Amino acid sequence: MIHRIDEIALPPETGPWLLPGVTKDVIGQAPWLRPDFADAEVPFLASHTFAVEAGGPRVLVDTGIGNGKTRANPAWNSLNTDYLARLSAAGFAPESVDLVIITHLHTDHVGWNTRPDGDSWVPTFPNARYLTSRAEWDYWAATELDANRLQMFADSVHPVRDSGLIDLADVPGNGRQVAAGIRLVPAPGHTPGQIAVELRGADRSALITGDSIHHPVQLSHPHLVSCVDIDPEQAVRSRHQLLDTLADTDSLLLGTHFPQPTAGLVRRDNGNYRLHPEPGIAWRCRTGPPGAVGDPQRPADRCEVARTGRCRRVPAARVTGANTAPPGGPPPGCRQAPEVLRHSSRAWCPGRARGRRRGRPRRPRRQGPRGRWT
Repeated sequence: MIHRIDEIALPPETGPWLLPGVTKDVIGQAPWLRPDFADAEVPFLASHTFAVEAGGPRVLVDTGIGNGKTRANPAWNSLNTDYLARLSAAGFAPESVDLVIITHLHTDHVGWNTRPDGDSWVPTFPNARYLTSRAEWDYWAATELDANRLQMFADSVHPVRDSGLIDLADVPGNGRQVAAGIRLVPAPGHTPGQIAVELRGADRSALITGDSIHHPVQLSHPHLVSCVDIDPEQAVRSRHQLLDTLADTDSLLLGTHFPQPTAGLVRRDNGNYRLHPEPGIAWRCRTGPPGAVGDPQRPADRCEVARTGRCRRVPAARVTGANTAPPGGPPPGCRQAPEVLRHSSRAWCPGRARGRRRGRPRRPRRQGPRGRWT
C-alpha cells in the first residue's frame, strides 16, 4: 500500500519559475490538465512524501522541505507544518521507518531527513537507513557549493552521514532492486545521479518520478525542462524513456510534485502522452484511531466504521471533501484513507496474504480490546 503524506501546496508563482516554458498557450493545448493540475495560466505543484508498506520494510521516498530550516526560497523558509503528525496518522511513526530513499539531493527532497534537537540537527528516522545513488552523492561531493546549498547539506544531509545512516547504491541502466518489490531506476538529467523508484506488488506496479517529471504538463510536452535541470537534454531523454515504459500499461505514475490526484495511468496521445488520473482511496481492513492523512486543508480525511463483514476490494474514487466516501459508503469492516493508492492485493486484503482462498467463507469474529479483531 502506498500513502501520500502531504507537506505543503507550493505557491502559484512556483510553476512559472520552475517551468518557464509552461505558458498559457501550452496549458491550453492540454485541456485535461484543468482543473486538477492547472488553471488557465499556472501549473499547480505540491510537496509530499510517499510512504510504502511493502510487506517487509517500511519505506519513505523523499522527505520534502522540513520544518524550521533556513532557506532562501520564502515558500520553504522556516516551515512549521504537522507533517510528522500526518505521517504517524498514516501508520508511519518516525521510529518505525526502516528505509528512506532519496531520489536526489535537492533541498525540497531531503528536509525531513532531520529534526532539531537543541542547537543540533538529528536524524528524524533513527532506525532507518537513508539510501541514495552513489552517482548523486559523488557529484555533489565534487561540486563547489554555494552558501544556500552548503546550508542544506549542513542541516539535512551531513547529520545523517555523521550518524552512520547513509547508504550509497550503484544503479546500473537496468535498475537495482533494494528490497522486495522496490527497484531503483536511473533517471539522470535533473541531477546526474537522480533515481526514480519502481514499486511492484502482486497485481499492480507504480513508478515514483522524483523530479524526472515535475508536472503532468511534461507528459503532453516532454521537451519542457525545469530551470534547475543540470543537464536539460539528458532530462528530456530520461523523461521520454520513463514515459515510454509506462505508456498504455496498468502501471501507475506517481508524481513527486503532482497535486491531487497525484497518481494516474500514462496513455499515448497524438505523438506524446497524457495522464489519466486515478484518485486513490484504499479501504484498510483494520480498525484504529482516526487521523488526517490527506490535504492540509482537510482536517479530518478518515472515517471509521464498525467491522461487520469480510474485506473486499472496491474501485478507486475521487475524494471531494473531508470524510467523503463514494456512493454506498465504505465496505463493511473497512475505513477510508484518502489518497492511499492501490499497490497489491496483499496490502488490500491482508487475510488473503495468509493463504485464504478467494471466496472461502470467513469464520465469525469478535471484537477484542482496543478495537482489534480476533
